[in-house]
Amino acid sequence: MNFKSLNFKIYLGSAYLIVLLAGIYFLFSNFDISDLTSYEFIRENKGLILKYKENNILFLTIIFFIIIVLLNLLLCPMFLPTLVIGFIFGKWLGTLILVFGNTLGGVLLYLLAKTFFSELIEKKFATKFTKFIKFFNKNETIYFMFFRFMGGGGTPFPIQNVLPVIFNMSVKNYIAATFLGIIPTTFVTVALGSGIENIIDQNAELNFLSVFLSPEIYLPIIGFFILLIIAFFIKRFFFKT
Repeated sequence: MNFKSLNFKIYLGSAYLIVLLAGIYFLFSNFDISDLTSYEFIRENKGLILKYKENNILFLTIIFFIIIVLLNLLLCPMFLPTLVIGFIFGKWLGTLILVFGNTLGGVLLYLLAKTFFSELIEKKFATKFTKFIKFFNKNETIYFMFFRFMGGGGTPFPIQNVLPVIFNMSVKNYIAATFLGIIPTTFVTVALGSGIENIIDQNAELNFLSVFLSPEIYLPIIGFFILLIIAFFIKRFFFKT
């Protein structure tokens, strides 16, 4: 496939524009953002949400998978959607939806960025990420997988998705490194979202002390710290300058 051909760029650009407009329309026509961020709204509708999920598990799985792909294409941060999916689907199914959805959405965004914005991305980020480019050129799959595992060293998730444009990473290696690299942090974040269900059952009002003393919450948080420690050693030993 010729990613540089004019026809391919027209098709891909048109598809992205359609996805962007459809995503914005769907979001604002179906959701009130103030309600979605309201603890009281979530608590009052928890039973309804989970009951609907039980009766329509396959449909909701497909819908949320598509939403995750769209959110990647729309360059949205993924922390809050990850918590929501953990809350609705639990640790295991939620992790599967997110890992596959983020991988597909990430590679589609990468192809889009590589086709239309490669020069802009190189100009914007090449200097800032020079030290990482040196490592990626040695073994792009291994180092990008570790880069994903480390959360990109604090790099926002949408930027992580397009950063490999700088060193022209192959699509096959991008998919493998992304899929494997995001599993640990995704699972821990989903577990945190899954624990919110029990917190809502136990608390009429949101009390941060009781929340953080709950094992459904502090165990995933401990998991985060363990991942941070592992990421520190990965960066120290694999990304030595």
